[in-house]
Amino acid sequence: MGIINNNFLKLNESYLFQEINRRTREWMAKNPLREVLRLGVGNTTEPLTPVIVDAMHKKLNELSYVNTYTGYGDEQGNNDLRAALADFYKREYNVHLDRNEYFVSDGAKSDAGNIQELFSPSCKVAVQDPSYPVYVDSNVVGGRSGLYNSNQLSYDGFVFLNAASENGFIPSPPKEHVDIIYLCFPNNPTGAVATSEQLKAFVDYAKREKAIIIYDAAYADYIRTPGIPHTIYEIEGATSVAIEINSFSKNAGFTGVRLGWTIVPFDIEADGVEKGLLHKLWNRRQCTFFNGASNIAQSGGVAALSQEGRKECRGMVDYYLGNASIILNGIKKVGFECYGGINSPYIWTRCPKGMSSWEFFDYLLNKTGVVVTPGVGFGKQGEGYVRISSYGHRENIEKAIKKISEEL
Repeated sequence: MGIINNNFLKLNESYLFQEINRRTREWMAKNPLREVLRLGVGNTTEPLTPVIVDAMHKKLNELSYVNTYTGYGDEQGNNDLRAALADFYKREYNVHLDRNEYFVSDGAKSDAGNIQELFSPSCKVAVQDPSYPVYVDSNVVGGRSGLYNSNQLSYDGFVFLNAASENGFIPSPPKEHVDIIYLCFPNNPTGAVATSEQLKAFVDYAKREKAIIIYDAAYADYIRTPGIPHTIYEIEGATSVAIEINSFSKNAGFTGVRLGWTIVPFDIEADGVEKGLLHKLWNRRQCTFFNGASNIAQSGGVAALSQEGRKECRGMVDYYLGNASIILNGIKKVGFECYGGINSPYIWTRCPKGMSSWEFFDYLLNKTGVVVTPGVGFGKQGEGYVRISSYGHRENIEKAIKKISEEL
């Protein structure tokens, strides 16, 4: 008889976004004549840009001829794309990494969930609170937590790095020893960005404690404030302690196309093993469990990193930042306390009148038809907040803010 992985039974029964969809469907069934305006899930809405579409059309056309057809590619990613990624980091961030330190994937979420497979179940894990659920859930399944503590609204066994308004939603490094630290900047869900000094504190901690930082930079293109790091490798010494995950989803509109990358530097060190072993293990993992990203998607990725592609992608990001500005200004006029929305597509809003996250979710949906994301779904420190997403068509964003300003 097959024996299940009992760690799956520790997970909350309903994933955050599944619960949002369930409640929204129920509301729609009861209110068939009312319009739903979705400012919840961070799903892009604007079409792929011309240079990307042209490149993908070209690749698709090549696949229709026997002499230009290609099947499996390298599990690590197309060489042209890996070279383009290395050039992109050098050109825009002054970060010099070898193309072979980049591993192309089908998106940041997959890598964020899979990367924990490299580490022992005995590792102590620290996670920002609030944070994107995949960091926590993947490590629960990996056997690094206790049970879910409903009183604490968190899993036992993790170290949670509290991010609150008092510290600008930027936590300090752990006070105790941990082995793995998950960081995400610009942060999902709070929209906070970390300075070089703040990131250096984590790098210094990781060096001292022989810890590994898993750094999610999926929203790096939204940073507009000068001097804010776009990649952790802008911090001296980070290549010895940090793995970085990134994606084409939120800057090139690839949420459905699926394409991302993870950087595992050659000189990253794990406790008790030789330098470079983590790189070799991730390569081994990808070669065993992954057949490589779609070659059509990868051709789009190469185009997205070209000079013209970067110009078009910045235009797409500017569009969503414009939406964020409309939301931020509109929500402030209503009198809500809110954060983010400047270097981030997300606006982190405190619930009014002492409401819980789910209470305000239901209240807002019933009054206005607007769907947001309850902050408690991102961790204990998210209770009493909601995340509002700027991903949507401009007319729907404006309509949603108008509804909120008129009904609340």
